[in-house]
Amino acid sequence: MSSRSRSSLAARREAHAPVFAALGDETRLSLLAKLYGGHRFSISQLTEGSKLTRQAITKHLRVLESVGVVHGVRTGRESLFEFDPKPMREIKEYLDLVSEQWDQALSRLKLFVED
Repeated sequence: MSSRSRSSLAARREAHAPVFAALGDETRLSLLAKLYGGHRFSISQLTEGSKLTRQAITKHLRVLESVGVVHGVRTGRESLFEFDPKPMREIKEYLDLVSEQWDQALSRLKLFVED
């Protein structure tokens, strides 16, 4: 791999690190699962069935919003939240690239070991 490719990969990894960190929390993952269907939900709706307070849910939503996977839209006195798949598509592309590089490295290792 060229130094330019490594540098590009490192830059992408650094850019995606906040999203991975945000997704590293079980509560935030469950919120994303609720929002995944393309519908907008209020904080009250997202709190239903949870042991967490509205304030706790809001805090988690703000973390997700800060990395771009959720967007809040103000409707009167209420905020409605929706999932934005763009950051997840970018992460999938990054993970596909890393997976391809590992496959290539393992193939080279296999050839080396078998010779």
